[in-house]
Amino acid sequence: MGKIQDKDGLYAFLRPYVDWLFRQSYRSFRYEGLEKIPTDGAVIFAPNHTNALCDAMAVLGIDHGQKVFVARADIFKDPKKAKILNWLKIMPINRVRDGWEEVRHNDETINKAVEVLRDGVPFCIFAEGTHHPDRTILPLSKGIFRIALQANDSFGQDKPIYIVPVGIEYGDFFHLWTSVKVTIGEAINVTAFVRDEGVNGLTDECKPRLMMALREELTKRMNGLVSERLEVRGEGKLPRWLAIPLAIVLSPVFAVSAVVTIPLWGMWLYIQHKVKDRAFHNSVMYVWQLVFLTITLLIPLPFWMFVQEYLYQLKGES
Repeated sequence: MGKIQDKDGLYAFLRPYVDWLFRQSYRSFRYEGLEKIPTDGAVIFAPNHTNALCDAMAVLGIDHGQKVFVARADIFKDPKKAKILNWLKIMPINRVRDGWEEVRHNDETINKAVEVLRDGVPFCIFAEGTHHPDRTILPLSKGIFRIALQANDSFGQDKPIYIVPVGIEYGDFFHLWTSVKVTIGEAINVTAFVRDEGVNGLTDECKPRLMMALREELTKRMNGLVSERLEVRGEGKLPRWLAIPLAIVLSPVFAVSAVVTIPLWGMWLYIQHKVKDRAFHNSVMYVWQLVFLTITLLIPLPFWMFVQEYLYQLKGES
């Protein structure tokens, strides 16, 4: 059995389409600070966690290279699901809330994470250890530091290990077709830090840098919301709330796609009702699009994009 970080032909074939559809799910999508990602060592991405699967997709899309992720261990209990998750390059990790006995089982995952980093594949672990739809940073979990320090002990003499803070900010935590901004913070050279300062204080060093990656977006967020709404309210020959529906109704392509999409839309509303944790809504909606738009050969895409745009415009008018 191969390693989780090994290249897979089907994975590589599907990856561009998956990345493309994820970007199309948002009105605005941008990365800042990509030049800060080190190229001379092992990279551990440490993003904040507000939007379940969408956060992982945002990190995956940083570049075209593969990455390995971790997710909570309880979703791996079904062997079939575990096999799929492994193919998606996701490993299980237990959290403190699962009990200390379960946390002790993380040794295998940490060992595999070190192998991933040694092979030159970036590894991603959400620094807070849990998701929360809020523009704050929770206390950081110890897992990220265990992996970094063990990797440094294993091969730090050959190449440096870096923790790279990643700030992910959404225009709306619970709806697609808004905005996503991914900010790369200044990398922490774990190897140099341990050599100069020792292992103590590494947590205190990482948290301020992760917060710094978010700070710019957070402080300007209200101005950004005002600018977006002013742009939405731009003058035209027809009010936008009227122009968009007219364009839709007059489009033959839209008429065809609407027939296919309306039942799918109803299915999505049902699924959304069943998902009680709203932080998962964007992620479930993205997977829903990925599956059903693909099955229908993207026929409903014009309808889907027009409706998303219409809802966005109405939100801006409110």
